[in-house]
Amino acid sequence: MTKVFIINGGQQFGHSGGRFNETVSAATAEFFTNRPGFEVKTTNINHAYDLKEEVEKYKWADVVIYHTPIWWFQLPHGFKAYIDKVFTEGHGTGIYKSDGRSSANPAINYGTGGMLHGKQYMVTTSWNAPKEAFTLPDEFFQQTSVDDGILFGFHRMNAFIGMKPLPGMHFHDIEKNADIPRDLGGYTAHLENVFTNLN
Repeated sequence: MTKVFIINGGQQFGHSGGRFNETVSAATAEFFTNRPGFEVKTTNINHAYDLKEEVEKYKWADVVIYHTPIWWFQLPHGFKAYIDKVFTEGHGTGIYKSDGRSSANPAINYGTGGMLHGKQYMVTTSWNAPKEAFTLPDEFFQQTSVDDGILFGFHRMNAFIGMKPLPGMHFHDIEKNADIPRDLGGYTAHLENVFTNLN
């Protein structure tokens, strides 16, 4: 039985109602709930949450799936606050014990104090930017991918606590040219591909 913890980081703020990430998160939960061999727990960062319970969800899970929009080239502030609070609560209680270094040799082993080794994570992001902004010469992101650029720190954060990445998915041009059936179809195929041999 594979235990899947789904986090909806799509924040309701300003002109964003968080609907796209709500839709993707619901599709993720439905995908796993309708298949044998999976258990699911969820969190929506817009709703009240208990820090100790969130730490327990991380400890319980085999796979954590994050869904987030990207605002101003970063995580939304509500999702970042969730991570800051939950990870701090998990210091020494299941998420990480230290930064991994020792006072005897503080120059090495930074980032090896995580407590979630053996677990995996996947991230989806949603963007106003078209995918070509990342791939074409002379376009805004200078041919730097989402994972190697904007999400570099996010991936290192998960490595810090001991988790290994599964292939993620990035949704582009959501504000001007969203196509929900197309995007959900592609995403379902992605989940099938990633998780068919995992369980």
